[in-house]
Amino acid sequence: MAIEPKKHEMPSQEPQVRAHNFNEVALGYTQEIALAEAQRCLNCKNRPCVQGCPVNIAIPDFIAKMKTGDFEGAYQVISQSSALPAVCGRVCPQESQCESKCTLGIKFEPVGIGRLERFVADWHNAHATEAPVKPAPNGHKVAIVGAGPSGLTCAGDLARKGYQVSIFEALHTAGGVLVYGIPEFRLPKAIVAKEVEGLKALGVDVETNVVIGKTLTIDELFEDGYEAVFVGSGAGLPNFMNIPGEAYKGVYSANEFLTRSNLMKAYKDDPVTPIMKGGKVAVVGGGNVAMDAARTALRLGAEHVYIVYRRSMEELPARKEEVEHAIEEGIDFHLLQNPVEVLGYNNPDDPRDPKNGFVTGLRCIKMELGEPDAKGRRRPVPIAGSEFVLDVDTVVIAIGTSPNPLIKSTTKGLEVNAHGGIIVNEAGLTSREGVYAGGDAVTGAATVISAMGAGKLAAKGIDEYLMGK
Repeated sequence: MAIEPKKHEMPSQEPQVRAHNFNEVALGYTQEIALAEAQRCLNCKNRPCVQGCPVNIAIPDFIAKMKTGDFEGAYQVISQSSALPAVCGRVCPQESQCESKCTLGIKFEPVGIGRLERFVADWHNAHATEAPVKPAPNGHKVAIVGAGPSGLTCAGDLARKGYQVSIFEALHTAGGVLVYGIPEFRLPKAIVAKEVEGLKALGVDVETNVVIGKTLTIDELFEDGYEAVFVGSGAGLPNFMNIPGEAYKGVYSANEFLTRSNLMKAYKDDPVTPIMKGGKVAVVGGGNVAMDAARTALRLGAEHVYIVYRRSMEELPARKEEVEHAIEEGIDFHLLQNPVEVLGYNNPDDPRDPKNGFVTGLRCIKMELGEPDAKGRRRPVPIAGSEFVLDVDTVVIAIGTSPNPLIKSTTKGLEVNAHGGIIVNEAGLTSREGVYAGGDAVTGAATVISAMGAGKLAAKGIDEYLMGK
């Protein structure tokens, strides 16, 4: 049978419809489409796709199961390596990881590995009736700081080995960036909750509203009988541009903007937490978080949304699929432009004027690409005399985040780098005995799947450390 050259399209909501609701954009493969896509896999002997996966899922094996219609068997193959298959099938950048290594992609489009993973995980969640088997306890206790992708993965791997695992999460809901950062239309919160419930069924204890460094310290966790600690506290400290006017009302970090909408449901008619709705919105940045913020603003009722990015479309770091979706939905891309000042309304004659301090515009300057920087990307250079004002009343800064310094400031002997990331060795071990770390707390903001890979690595290191103790 001839191989189909293109991967099967993902069914999705129409752009003019989805731009006004928070329902999931991608609708998922039907069984018929999934089986047809699975047939495109060549089942290569050297399995390059596995090397492209940060958690080393046995991709050809799970697709082989799919070809026979054994979807539950396919899920079991995936779950041996991944604690969050339904999440990864939705948000992982497969195009730059497993699919980029696909042998079929040399001549044709690669196999839609991520779409198949999503189908298998969703099939399992819809049909599985048996609860996971809780392993026999091995007598060791491990604490996990943070219920994000790295923490959940580390917890799952250790629980399957019989460890008594407790996760301490600062927010009121487990999931980390999966629940506060990624919008419902890309990752439904029910999917994350389902994955967390699966870990609880393995015996993992999840304690929310516990801020390690405030409520408890890492030293106190050891005093409470935990023999090892994994720090997966993420990178929740937003970066700003340090330009005039960033303190005006209507200027948000992307973290705050998305957290208010995703986790605190500010889009409701009578929200507990407020958010700027309607008007004209400028989102500064070009990554996935910028796309999420821009598309969220549109769904919150903005009449016009701009992406302001200092490089060209070719350098845009966001996933191609997310950029395409944003363009389809009507997001206006202002490329090779950079903000220099947030403008605001000020009436010094009447400090009680309710319009005081609100954003009225964003002053930008046009850029051109100059010589390559240290990373090989052409450095954007301002064009003299090209300043202009973008008429907006809300500005969202989405230029990255850094690890929160709280853990470092309250834990003796924990070394960090110049960017605040916790320093670890090849096993995920920090400078403090028994303390491991991984994910964004180490690298700064990165992908969900890379954080999961770090969680798996640390779980292996913790197991070897405690078993050899």
